[in-house]
Amino acid sequence: MKESALFETHIESLPFVHRGKVRDIYAVDDDKLLIVQTDRLSAFDVILPDPIPGKGKLLTSLSAFWFEKLAHIMPNHLTGITPESVVAANEREQVQDRAFVIRRLKSLPVEAIVRGYIVGSGWKDYQTTGTICGIKLPPGLQQAEKIPGGAIFTPSTKAKVGAHDENIPVSEVERQLGKELTARVKEKAVQLYTEAADYAIQRGIIIADTKFEFGLDDAGELFLIDEVLTPDSSRFWPADQYRTGISPPSYDKQFVRDWLETQNWNKNHLRPSCPRVSFARR
Repeated sequence: MKESALFETHIESLPFVHRGKVRDIYAVDDDKLLIVQTDRLSAFDVILPDPIPGKGKLLTSLSAFWFEKLAHIMPNHLTGITPESVVAANEREQVQDRAFVIRRLKSLPVEAIVRGYIVGSGWKDYQTTGTICGIKLPPGLQQAEKIPGGAIFTPSTKAKVGAHDENIPVSEVERQLGKELTARVKEKAVQLYTEAADYAIQRGIIIADTKFEFGLDDAGELFLIDEVLTPDSSRFWPADQYRTGISPPSYDKQFVRDWLETQNWNKNHLRPSCPRVSFARR
């Protein structure tokens, strides 16, 4: 039987906390939250009207894999509690294979983006200024080229639903978080990306860039939170089709962004309906 898409959850056994671009969040108790990955699709920080059946389950399984794979680098927010155990019996289908019970942590107000290749908004910034987030790069780089000298930390703002993330210099992160915490975030983000990218390339996949989010507990310990290395937060390229000078074929939602760029849309209102054939072909 064809799986139906879950656009949003309706869990009444737990207090509702927040509905984000993709995730719905509920309170389990004072120390824990239930986070559910729906099938909503967002691009350019706007929720599109057409969900993709099973998308939330894919995000959940990928995040679970990477949380475990990278746990030796730093702790994460997972508790190991089964999501079905914290909701009513008639609500379990909404969380099955698409939810985590997580620790309540203080989320940092910036997104830790790490780039190994120059593409997307980084490419646009480089074309205009020769820099990304104030980091000077060599002249003459091509679109999708590997960044000389290794991956770079290029943070951005964390936009609310309907607003847009903006690249910011590390100095702005230091102003918000302090130099010591910023240095920890940068070190861990680059380490996480580098290990994941090395693992993926051995399996024929290039991780061009990714976004990490971090949180603090009451003792000031840093945790990896949110999602990890999913098609919503990363660019994945098949290595055998990679070449510079173009935006390469991808295993993420870049093809949705590319299609949206061809539409008469201001990236705020009158959200375009994506043709289902586009997803069927991927």
